[in-house]
Amino acid sequence: MEKTSKSSNVKKLLMPLNRYLAHAGLCSRRKAVEYIQQGFVKVNDTLIREPGYKVTHEDTVTFKNKLVRVEKKIYLLLNKPRGYVTTVSDEKGRKTVVDLVKGAIKERIYPVGRLDRATTGLLLLTNDGDLAQKLAHPKYKVKKIYSVVLDRVLKQSDIGKIKKGVKLEDGIIAADKVVFAPEKSKNNVIIQIHSGKNRVIRRMFKQLDYNVVKLDRINFAGLTKRGVALSRWRELTKHEINCLKQFGEIKRKPRGK
Repeated sequence: MEKTSKSSNVKKLLMPLNRYLAHAGLCSRRKAVEYIQQGFVKVNDTLIREPGYKVTHEDTVTFKNKLVRVEKKIYLLLNKPRGYVTTVSDEKGRKTVVDLVKGAIKERIYPVGRLDRATTGLLLLTNDGDLAQKLAHPKYKVKKIYSVVLDRVLKQSDIGKIKKGVKLEDGIIAADKVVFAPEKSKNNVIIQIHSGKNRVIRRMFKQLDYNVVKLDRINFAGLTKRGVALSRWRELTKHEINCLKQFGEIKRKPRGK
């Protein structure tokens, strides 16, 4: 009986190598598959090219001969200011969003999705590769809400066009919702989308001959930046983390109800 119990415990520790790398905060699971197949990863000094190879926390895993350890999971909500790029490092030497938490967080974290350099607002930072990949996947249609200030009043007819879909060079993009911001001028709107394409809101309005003066993300996957000052950040609550991990999981109702 005791032997069965130990075997069960060992089994719980097993995980595919690509998932182990993602849990360690090295990269996403998809990127880990590439690294493994390219021959960058060893387990106990043996080169492994099979992403599904099972490892435990007792194994020694290295990436390009550097030790990889599964770290404590970190989930941060950052209120991004202008002038920061949404990357871990930048070859041009520009300031990155990770610079804003440097020194306070020892774990290697990275942004989920992206905001362009001029855009402000809510950005999620984590070392949970599984969650990052899930929130970035188009099939989950993660909700994003922005406050937009335009260079002129938005026409009612153009609101209809944005809801119906605007043709861009990489496809037709439609907003889920577009409304005028309460108690503000008609050049300030709130827009909800689920597309993760690069600079999509700026490109949508540009196609309709508007220039975006200010773009601020106020909601991401149900999270808000309420109470978080510009350039500041906070850790997610356990409830928020659980909600994100359950994102996209739909409980089917029995037929006839």
